[in-house]
Amino acid sequence: MSQSLSFIELNRCAARANVAAFRSHLGPTQELIAVVKANAYGHGLNEIVGMVEDLVDGFQVDDIEELRLVRPKTAKRILVLGYVAPHDLEEAVRLHGELALYDTERLELLGAMQEVAHVHLKIDALLGRQGLLTEMLPDFIPQLLRFPNVKLAGVYGHYSNLEDTPLRSHAEAQQARFERARGMLIAFGLGAVPTHFSSTAGILAFEGPDSEHALVRLGIGLYGLYPSTGFERLVDLKPVLRWVTHLAQVKDVPPGYPIGYGLTFVTSRPTRMGIVPQGYADGYDRGLSGCGEVLVAGRPCPIIGRIAMNMFAIDLTEVGEVHPGAEVVLIGEQDGERITAEVLAGWTDTINYEVVARISALLPRSVV
Repeated sequence: MSQSLSFIELNRCAARANVAAFRSHLGPTQELIAVVKANAYGHGLNEIVGMVEDLVDGFQVDDIEELRLVRPKTAKRILVLGYVAPHDLEEAVRLHGELALYDTERLELLGAMQEVAHVHLKIDALLGRQGLLTEMLPDFIPQLLRFPNVKLAGVYGHYSNLEDTPLRSHAEAQQARFERARGMLIAFGLGAVPTHFSSTAGILAFEGPDSEHALVRLGIGLYGLYPSTGFERLVDLKPVLRWVTHLAQVKDVPPGYPIGYGLTFVTSRPTRMGIVPQGYADGYDRGLSGCGEVLVAGRPCPIIGRIAMNMFAIDLTEVGEVHPGAEVVLIGEQDGERITAEVLAGWTDTINYEVVARISALLPRSVV
């Protein structure tokens, strides 16, 4: 890692502190499942699993590839809640993945296996995504009961707009729809099946010591990021990730000099510019062209010109003496100044989830 110009630092103490902070919101018997899909939200799957494995009750991934990566690192439960292709289902079951169940076709494929398949029944409770509508359950549950090797490990839903509004009306409607589904399960003798509904936002908004749900799925909060503004006052989180690179070149250019593709920026004064060896191929959004900043020597430095595939230029004129090899921070803290994933999200009109999830998996990760 010391020979690389660009890398990701991961703070082990911060990740563990975040888990502890969310534990304080849960009931004494609730399980905490760490969501490590999408390369642990861009942080690094192997590293994050290693940092928190002893503190959590299991992990959630999206697909068979992630299950293959996580299973050798833990004997704990792994929920696979995305799509698994039919030809991969048997392997997923052999790896003790607990699979999402959301249609008859998948049920019949699992029911035809010799092995016992543990599944989580997904209820589409006004989310409009993967899952069974409540109205489908009276026909679906008898079919499920035909297959003794398909064991219900859980029934779950997912909130759709807790991050978008302080109003709880839709979330409460979702809860009511989910409770209707639970009532149908009870009528078929499945009332003891564990349930779960909350990701990070749901934990902060609804979970507590008296929650009826058996587990929660901790995603963005694990990484020290808030699902949206308004949740900051509810828990103190510590960002886990710091994205670091180093200046590849420093040079002076005269007034009237064009910078980068498309001639989108022309200097208006003598300018000391620096070349940063990261770009959109590394996950640094091209939309930051001309509006983003990085930190050098504890000073915000504006991006000038367009971000290219593997590099971009910054204005170092106000920084003072600086040389090639100087540290550049894209996300994180430097000398008391900080650029957060939320700030980058604001500059590019997106969300912090996308900012970190798009960081290239090829960048070296270092646990500090």
